[in-house]
Amino acid sequence: MRNPITSLIVSAVALGLSVIAQAATGEAISAEDVRQLVEQNRRLQEQVTAQQRQLDELRARLDAIATAGQRQERVLDDLRDQVADRGPAARSDAVGDIRLSGEAGLAYFDGGPRGAWPNGEFRADDVKIYLETPVWRDTYLFAELDLVTREVNDEFFHMGEVYVDFENVSGRLGGPDRLLNLRIGRFDIPFGEEYLYRGVLDNPLITHSVADPWGVDEGVELYGSAGRLSYVFAVQNGGHKTLRDFDSDKAVTLRVGFDPTAWLHLSGSAMRTGDLTVAGDFLSEIWIGGGFFRSIGAAATTQGFSATLYQADARATWDGGHLSAAVCAARYDDNDTAADNRRDLDHFAVELVQRINGGLYGAIRYSEISVQKGGFPLQGLGSPGTFFYSGLPLAEGLERFSLGLGYRFSDPLVFKIEYAWEDGRMINGQPRNQEDLFATEIGVRF
Repeated sequence: MRNPITSLIVSAVALGLSVIAQAATGEAISAEDVRQLVEQNRRLQEQVTAQQRQLDELRARLDAIATAGQRQERVLDDLRDQVADRGPAARSDAVGDIRLSGEAGLAYFDGGPRGAWPNGEFRADDVKIYLETPVWRDTYLFAELDLVTREVNDEFFHMGEVYVDFENVSGRLGGPDRLLNLRIGRFDIPFGEEYLYRGVLDNPLITHSVADPWGVDEGVELYGSAGRLSYVFAVQNGGHKTLRDFDSDKAVTLRVGFDPTAWLHLSGSAMRTGDLTVAGDFLSEIWIGGGFFRSIGAAATTQGFSATLYQADARATWDGGHLSAAVCAARYDDNDTAADNRRDLDHFAVELVQRINGGLYGAIRYSEISVQKGGFPLQGLGSPGTFFYSGLPLAEGLERFSLGLGYRFSDPLVFKIEYAWEDGRMINGQPRNQEDLFATEIGVRF
């Protein structure tokens, strides 16, 4: 389509040529011809003026867009600088780049006379080194070295998580993004929600709940999300040994999460440890009550044992705090031919955290675990030699109340102080009231 100003120029040129032709042939130029020529010239000037005004407005808009782009680029540069300053916290996608990070707690523990730390001791607590590197597009190798683990009673290094993460498998196959991801190797048992916050920097307190179900095991894991739903499904060895599995039956864990609103998270978990051998596996890989699931049947008549667990979690968050709760039911069983050793373990925990001012916050947690139909080895904050490994010490239950204050200087640096009261009873009537713990800790991530 011809531009209006172009049409006007063509008309003016045609009229001008007509006037010139009339003058050349001696024909008289009428006043009407002159008037039309003047009118078209005036309209042409108006069109040129309007066009120039539009060009000026367009130029101003382009300048504004360019200025905004420069401003956005400056913001992006600032964000890149902040990410670079945090160093190990930034994930790199360049194959060959290695990200080295870690975290450590530097603590003082002073427990009761029958506690795990009766002498008031300074200690390095849960010191971990992490290595992560991309090996292909959306594929990462992650490795964890545990230099010091609070619950382990030795001074040797231990292997933590070591796995390859294949992210967004579903998207690569033409399906929804992030619906299916694959993890292969040694990784956290995805049961419940507490294990997600066990780290020195993530845990608002120093102790954990009295049941504290967690563990690391070898296997395969599928996980993903779709809208407000998320899931994790894992098949793992189940036994505590790192290098071998002594039974072909595997541990299976499923957790399904739902976020009805931005501030509320709900989840349900189910797990079976699989059949474990007394002579080979000896202990389950998942921890419970400060220890593990272990056989309570007579050694001469018991060859294997297993456990099944169910848990519901809820977590409400707001600016400066959260409220979380968990309810768990577990059943232990074995194949003792001389006795029925089935045990039902019930666990409940509730935690409240609130920021007081700036980086200062307060935290409260109450948790309890009770055993039905007899007792079970529950170490809690007690001495492992007294309440787990020595003979067969069976407890009816434990309860723990923790009260703490913390100050978060920054994301990678926090100071915490806590007092935890722990009480319970053995099946022989002996009280468990000498295991309270006072602790302080500086947590740092690097």
